[in-house]
Amino acid sequence: MANRCTRIPEIMMPREGTDLSKWAVIACDQYTSQPEYWAETDRIVGDAPSTLRLTLPEVYLEDADVASHIERIHKTMQQYVQDGTLRTLPAGAVLTERWSGGSAPRRGIVLAVDLEAYEYTPGSASLIRPTEKTVVERIPPRLKVREGACLELPHIMILIDDPDRRIIEPLFEKTGSFSKLYDTDLMQNGGHITGWFIPQGKDTDAIESGLEALCDRETFNAKYGCTDAQALLPYAVGDGNHSMATAKAYWEEVKKGLTPEEQENHPARFALAEIVNIHDESIIIEPIHRALFGVDGEELLKSLTAFYEAQGCKAYVADNAPETEGAHFYPFVSAEKNGVFVVEDPKWAIPVATIQTGLDAFLAEHKDVKIDFIHGADVVVSLAEKKGNFGFILPDIAKNDLFRGVVFDGVLPRKTFSMGEAHEKRYYLEAKAIVK
Repeated sequence: MANRCTRIPEIMMPREGTDLSKWAVIACDQYTSQPEYWAETDRIVGDAPSTLRLTLPEVYLEDADVASHIERIHKTMQQYVQDGTLRTLPAGAVLTERWSGGSAPRRGIVLAVDLEAYEYTPGSASLIRPTEKTVVERIPPRLKVREGACLELPHIMILIDDPDRRIIEPLFEKTGSFSKLYDTDLMQNGGHITGWFIPQGKDTDAIESGLEALCDRETFNAKYGCTDAQALLPYAVGDGNHSMATAKAYWEEVKKGLTPEEQENHPARFALAEIVNIHDESIIIEPIHRALFGVDGEELLKSLTAFYEAQGCKAYVADNAPETEGAHFYPFVSAEKNGVFVVEDPKWAIPVATIQTGLDAFLAEHKDVKIDFIHGADVVVSLAEKKGNFGFILPDIAKNDLFRGVVFDGVLPRKTFSMGEAHEKRYYLEAKAIVK
């Protein structure tokens, strides 16, 4: 049981007959520069029960009246519980299928994860870890919303690396035996989502033991080519890490006033999340290329070469991709020169970590140089033709390389991968109590 990080929760859902297309609203950390998106959401919702009234869109975090907004959220939560707008289901998980315009739906399982098994500090060896660096300054304003709240709504998505598709996918062959919990269109271009309720029992036992098997040391070492020196990583937070970090910070506060026995099952110890297999067809891991502006290309290449040599690697500029096994290399383009930048014997596990570490060191010394993160290689090429610009083309990322990167290098560099466009992010539907 030492490696069991999940708990089958008692999920709360709106009462039968609620208009779920108005109830479900996108994660609060989306469209933060587009107040008009949220004004339109407010117009669509009107007076209907909605998760819009239970969350604080981050576009409003800096508003002067944010404190009264948070107070209103807390009151609405209590009202929804007291007047029966929200009902508590028996213990169970939710199997979800979300279509948002791609060629395949995103499939996942909503259950609770143990915050005792999660750490966001750099160098952490916990079983649940972030994929990207946690900006601790982002936690306090979010904590204000959670303190005084009686329930939580999840937009956290946690990735598992299950290439044989043993845990989530087989459940979709059994949806006929589960009751449908929701089946609704999502507002503002969000697509369509269906959810089936899986009551606690043999199916949830099978899910939990499948997840626990991801912690088998022998299998784990073989999968990533590592030794016992590397910490196990069955769960990587792909989306909503600051929401998870806030839940953790809140739990650390709450548990100070509890006995060890009370800590065991306190609702604030567990956070609702959607578990998604990184091998799900809907998850497209696209490389994100790097473009630099206001830079002397010759100086950049010299600085990078010196940086990697100082790190014990061999670095050089070549005309073509190297033959060397295990080298990380990056085609580059600029107005003056095109070529391939090569790093042999890299000390980082994945190419994006190698190049971004070098670029971060360069940018720290050259404050006037700007960097941008670009999705299409063709865009980088056209930008880099202009004098003073420089582009690096990054290689495709294999899905299990994301896990390897976190296992060997700690968190991934910023902008390593994207889990979809803004409208594909999680919408709030389920809730869970966080107070006794």
